[in-house]
Amino acid sequence: MSTATLDDEAKRQGSESQWAVETHGLTKRFGDNVAVNGVELLVPRGCAFGYLGPNGAGKTTLIRVLLGLTHADAGTMSLLGYSVPKHRDVALAQVGAIVDEPRFHGHLTGRQNLQILAAAREPAAMGRIDGALDRVGMLSRADVKVTKYSMGMRQRLGVAACLLSDPQLLILDEPMNGLDPAGMHEMRDMILSLVAEGRTVVLSSHLLDEVERTCDAVAIVDRGNIIRQGPISELLSGADVVVQIDCSAPETATSLLAGMYVEVHVDVQSDGVTVTMPTGTTRDAIAEINRRLVEGGTSVYRLQETQVSLESWFLEVTSRLGTPE
Repeated sequence: MSTATLDDEAKRQGSESQWAVETHGLTKRFGDNVAVNGVELLVPRGCAFGYLGPNGAGKTTLIRVLLGLTHADAGTMSLLGYSVPKHRDVALAQVGAIVDEPRFHGHLTGRQNLQILAAAREPAAMGRIDGALDRVGMLSRADVKVTKYSMGMRQRLGVAACLLSDPQLLILDEPMNGLDPAGMHEMRDMILSLVAEGRTVVLSSHLLDEVERTCDAVAIVDRGNIIRQGPISELLSGADVVVQIDCSAPETATSLLAGMYVEVHVDVQSDGVTVTMPTGTTRDAIAEINRRLVEGGTSVYRLQETQVSLESWFLEVTSRLGTPE
């Protein structure tokens, strides 16, 4: 088959696929350790997508497999609709990626490092350097040697390097590492602006609060397996119902709420009560909590259903948050 035919086929695949990343049964082993275990992953185009899991769960390994930095032992995958590894060159021409910590020549400036990277790409890449530096907030530091950069500055330069190819898909491994709160805010805004242009951003992260603020959808990986994936709003809608109560006698809440028609877990603190109820519990149960407390002689000053955070839900569905690699 000719190279032209291969290119035409790859372009057709890319134009027809709705997925920026698609894997089926993807598996990677290191001896007896299965780092990526039959992963079924679908990342829609044009969204910010979080790939989350405890340390050692296989997040970085999956990224390395997708980019061809290590081979898969089983399964299939595609990027932007292009089958990988069959059309890897076509796919990766439209992908920008950071894997682990970005590495640069320390004795050169940020701009010089990008010039070296741009020289290996199409001619238009050289003209994107200043725009990429400006977009990540590094234009004013572009002519400083990288040895003078903080970790957060190197992270920003890494994203700038990704932008040299004008990518349709960015895959970022822990992009907010080393950033202060202001830097995280700027990175979040930058990611959202890229998505607004129709690009797809996949970010691997353990910073759950930032992922919740940034991403439209997530996949949760634990021990090499994807255990949940989908839009964040849909995933959290399946979490427990939590009610925060400020009342006059927190210590009596457990006995007063015993025997309700739904199962409740009551956590009493000095400053109030947290009541947790199963997924799907209706608002009638919240009214029942209020009635029982008031009829039991407890004044209720505040009763509020709280939205479960991504972090709380993550702790429910994973087995070992924070386990060392």
